[in-house]
Amino acid sequence: MKDGVSKIWMMAILVFVYATTLAQDTVHYSGNTLSNVDYHDGQLRLARGVHNMQVLRANRAHAGDADGFGWTYNHQPMLAYWNHTFYLEYLSDSIGESVPPGHTLLMTSNDGYNWSKPSVIFPVYRIPDGTTKKGRTEVAKNLDAVMHQRMGFYVSKKNILLILGYYGICLGPHDDPNDGNGIGRVVREMHTDGKPGPIYFIRYNHGWSEKNTFYPFYTTSKDKGFVEACNELLATPLMMQQWVEEADRDDPLIPLKKQFKAFNYYHLPNGNVVGLWKYALTSISKDEGKTWRYNPLRASKFVNSNAKIWGQKTSDGKYAAVYNPSEFRWPLAISVSDDGLDYKNLLLVNGNISPMRYGGNYKSYGPQYTRGIIEGNGNPPGKNFWVTYSMNKEDMWVATIPVPVTDVETKDVNEVFNQMPDGKELQFWNYYSALWAPVQIEKMSDGTKVLSLKDWDRYEYAKAERLIPAGKKITAEFTVIPEQNDKGQLDIEFQDGNGSAAIRLSFDSAGYLHAKAGYRDRNLMKYSAGTTYKVRVNLDTDKRFYTVNVNGKELSPGIFFAPVHEVERIVFRTGNVRRFPNADTPTDPMYESLPNAGEPGALASYFITSLKTTTVK
Repeated sequence: MKDGVSKIWMMAILVFVYATTLAQDTVHYSGNTLSNVDYHDGQLRLARGVHNMQVLRANRAHAGDADGFGWTYNHQPMLAYWNHTFYLEYLSDSIGESVPPGHTLLMTSNDGYNWSKPSVIFPVYRIPDGTTKKGRTEVAKNLDAVMHQRMGFYVSKKNILLILGYYGICLGPHDDPNDGNGIGRVVREMHTDGKPGPIYFIRYNHGWSEKNTFYPFYTTSKDKGFVEACNELLATPLMMQQWVEEADRDDPLIPLKKQFKAFNYYHLPNGNVVGLWKYALTSISKDEGKTWRYNPLRASKFVNSNAKIWGQKTSDGKYAAVYNPSEFRWPLAISVSDDGLDYKNLLLVNGNISPMRYGGNYKSYGPQYTRGIIEGNGNPPGKNFWVTYSMNKEDMWVATIPVPVTDVETKDVNEVFNQMPDGKELQFWNYYSALWAPVQIEKMSDGTKVLSLKDWDRYEYAKAERLIPAGKKITAEFTVIPEQNDKGQLDIEFQDGNGSAAIRLSFDSAGYLHAKAGYRDRNLMKYSAGTTYKVRVNLDTDKRFYTVNVNGKELSPGIFFAPVHEVERIVFRTGNVRRFPNADTPTDPMYESLPNAGEPGALASYFITSLKTTTVK
């Protein structure tokens, strides 16, 4: 009896030791911050200096302003940096997800901020009439393929850039292009002159070959360097693991054949590979992805649903995970780890959700499906790292995240943009810049550099915010030039570290500067187009009291419309706070579009020349 009890205790101890060791040896979250899904920003603190930029705005009415086709389902972006150029690949269907036709497009940028128009890299592919799928009753007739890929780029050891895509088959509603029953994976080389080479198949699904497909097999290419790069790719298990969803279910090239989705990885200093999948699943490989120590399991205390999670090593030797920390696809956040396993914090990358302009099959709200530049696919200049993501499965966005990642500002702000070095003016600003509501430094007609917020989007806003030292008594001085007084809106908010606003001043479309006073707005003064307004705000959070001085004139003082303990952000925004969608909003909206979604609105411009803060400790 005693021996039996001893054995049970010994087994229990061994199980405990194994579980403890496993918890320490795999990705986990040890922080206490959680995202609040009732707020688009999750009430998370800002990761200072993140720049979010829209690079594609879908437009069904004016295709030339977008992709040239007017297609409104755009998703699954990938990113690489090669030959001093950013490459962004994304797939597109005409209206909704997995509804043909589909194709894949490519955008490029020299600096990550200014992007080319999309060009088709893998065109629409006609499925042969008579094609069927096991388990489906439909028969293909005048049907095009749908594209689906979790891997877009590969840079070979000899610096050849391969661009990849996958042609899947959707015969009818709720059919899947990534069920292992598609046509196959395609590849083409990008040359240094910016022109792509011919398209080849690099891997077929069962039932497909050179005999019944439109593109040749890669081994027929006379370019030995291209063939060598393809062979190198096929011999790399970590690359092949990204193909698992679309590949034949018994494809010998795939190391881990279980259907865990959206794989990405990074290396630890000891050579181990950390794997990440949707739902924050994780495992460790000690042999470059040939085998995995355990079946992927949920990273302890990480919150993530079926949107992607992205992980990578950063330029300061730390590690970052970028993901949606909720059961929804908002907000977009970042966690940082010193060792690549223990992630300690949760900060905001993007807490804005654009209004979804076009409905469609499986369209979900929020900034989602984020990907960075995987190891080997290039290192952009500077210390920052870059990610791309889809907004609402509709628009393409890119973000640059400063390294080291921090959520505090320790020095008072004293910025006159015209006196700052070119390219450094917004280094410590966070902004959300849409194509029709851009945030940027530009020069006025007299050559003075200003922070410009413009807006001609009927549904979007431009937003720029600056972290300041947290304080209870603060004086903030800023200079604003509204270029009009009969249209547009510029809100200036004073917020705490979690994004709760206490004060809101607004240059409205009726020619008034007003302040939010509880339920109502309180007019402070009239304003004129093209006039420079030097605004000084003194605030006291304990008294919930503030004063406003404009061009030397004291205006009526006010009470905070909401209490905060401290103020830590100043926000400039060209539209109202958005609270739609929310946790109860149905997904997959099928409406045709928001009214006039593709038509520009009236332009409103606001120039900010300076910002200065004084915090009383």
